[in-house]
Amino acid sequence: MTLIMIATWYLYAGAAVAVWFVLYAIGRLDENAESAWIFRPLLVPGVLLIWPLILWRCTVLWRGEDKLDRHRMPRKKQDRAAIVFVFAIPLILILAIGLRQDPSDLAGPIQLEAPK
Repeated sequence: MTLIMIATWYLYAGAAVAVWFVLYAIGRLDENAESAWIFRPLLVPGVLLIWPLILWRCTVLWRGEDKLDRHRMPRKKQDRAAIVFVFAIPLILILAIGLRQDPSDLAGPIQLEAPK
């Protein structure tokens, strides 16, 4: 019973944070989300579960303590990955087709008996 009460109050607090985050905070954190009201309700289930992390992250970002440079686009890494995938995917498909198992080598099905 105590565990259910703790979970209930945790979700109540998550609901309060979700309302605050969806209506106010997401627009301040991300300028791309300022006028994007359609996707905001989709965030509510996640905010209900990880609301302490969201509060901590909002606090860190508003204080200006974020040293991770998270919003810089990793273009060079993306270009390298694209080149690798251009060659890797056809190579994997060719190897998969060439090395596939011959069905004639497989054992036939065995009929199991019912337990006695």
